[in-house]
Amino acid sequence: MRWLVTGAAGMLGQDVVSRLREAGAEVTATDREHVDITDLASVRAAVQGHDVVVNCAAWTAVDDAEAREASAFALNATGPALLARAAAEHGARIVQISTDYVFDGAGVAPYAETAPIDPRSAYGRTKAAGEWAVRAENPDHLIVRTAWLYGAHGKCFPKTIARVAAERGGLDVVADQVGQPTWTVDLADLIVRLVEAGAPSGVYHGTSAGQTSWHGFAQAIVAAAGLDPAIVRPTTSDAFASAAPRPAYSVLGHGALEAVGVAPIGDWAGRWSTAAAAVLGAPQL
Repeated sequence: MRWLVTGAAGMLGQDVVSRLREAGAEVTATDREHVDITDLASVRAAVQGHDVVVNCAAWTAVDDAEAREASAFALNATGPALLARAAAEHGARIVQISTDYVFDGAGVAPYAETAPIDPRSAYGRTKAAGEWAVRAENPDHLIVRTAWLYGAHGKCFPKTIARVAAERGGLDVVADQVGQPTWTVDLADLIVRLVEAGAPSGVYHGTSAGQTSWHGFAQAIVAAAGLDPAIVRPTTSDAFASAAPRPAYSVLGHGALEAVGVAPIGDWAGRWSTAAAAVLGAPQL
């Protein structure tokens, strides 16, 4: 099985490539310097000869998308559409990475994979459009929604929190947004396991189990950095103005994984304990 990973230089993409290479898989790692996912000819040339395409390329600047929605749409919707079309032409399966932002964030129970989507931001709208495009262009698809990603390869919440806590001796973090911190290593492993299991086409949720607030996660990060968690003070979302609305509730259910016999990622707290040294010890890029 030959794999193509787009967005391979990103935080998730690097871990997907590492997971595949550790398993001895044939993998082609590409990024924007190699493949323009908004150009069909470029995409067709890249996809040819591969059995699985994992699209980790995306516009992830949530606030910037509010003013530049067309640019975000090109990467989050047009690109996935072309990748899915080319994959279908070559008989390849496509894995599209999506997000909790496709939901309205007003839930009180974990969102099922089949729950109605209702994005409230430009970023969410473009990612929702990407889901639709992949489904329309290639019947052999896996759409994997994730949230609150962190990892060793690039900027992420844990690195920022640990640095600011050390520099300032204390910080305020929102306690009214709830979700599932998810390590990119775990998501990469789940993606590979889904494909290897021959999971039916559809939507799956790739987040850790359990839930916490950003404040709760920040306390765990500070503790892992050897500092007193009490220096992390709770505050509300109103204290941090942002161009794009943040979901108050980003907890995703894992029923689809369980239904096909693929084990979901473990509880966020235990996974953070395993990940902390690798993530906090990596450079801030």
